[in-house]
Amino acid sequence: MGQSLSKVYLHIVFSTKGRRLFISPNIEKKLHGYISSICQNHGCFVHAIGGIEDHIHILIEQPRSMTISKIVELIKSNSSKWIKSQNREYSIFSWQSGYGVFSVDQSTYHAVKKYIANQKEHHKGRD
Repeated sequence: MGQSLSKVYLHIVFSTKGRRLFISPNIEKKLHGYISSICQNHGCFVHAIGGIEDHIHILIEQPRSMTISKIVELIKSNSSKWIKSQNREYSIFSWQSGYGVFSVDQSTYHAVKKYIANQKEHHKGRD
């Protein structure tokens, strides 16, 4: 039987609806952990998660059996339900309807991973 190998890295970006500042420091780490578990439960390995109050960046390794749109749908729908369950202040939370996704090759992998990890620094002073 033939063997199929795949190593596709994706940089996924999406925002809170209306760019509302929902991802506060008190929920950020829990949210990142929850998103990592969603991905892990579906055969997706998360290499980095970062962002600021109104958007998130995720670097994943795409499983061969799952489309990009399915991965993003799982992450957004499950994390949105989870955030809403955390506190009444999050009851109106939702993600924007779209997303950005970019392929990442081996030569830029480490730079993208660092960029995602340094989102707070990257956005400092831009508000």
